[in-house]
Amino acid sequence: MKAKKENSDVKIKKEKTTKISKDSWVLRLYVAGQSPKAILAFTNLKKICEEQLNGKYSIEVIDLMENPQLASEFQIVALPTLIRKLPVPVRKIIGDLSDTERVLIGLDLLAVN
Repeated sequence: MKAKKENSDVKIKKEKTTKISKDSWVLRLYVAGQSPKAILAFTNLKKICEEQLNGKYSIEVIDLMENPQLASEFQIVALPTLIRKLPVPVRKIIGDLSDTERVLIGLDLLAVN
């Protein structure tokens, strides 16, 4: 029995704006390779950023399969994990980011009622 190989059309790419201004958002998405959850998290994050941040953001994708030592800086224990580095304070959201309202609250883009 042969293992079925999935061919995904969506690939995670590093996305960065060319210049980071003082009102820009700096986001890091920690993933483990090109897993379905990693791809979904990146797709959801990209959509949220395009809708909410008007191009004033940068996304850096950190693949812990390639650089596992990078997990220690923000104590990454689950994947995928999103870190908001700027604006401060640093925020951490774990999961595939499919619950848009939860992500917006976690990033401080939506007030809690």
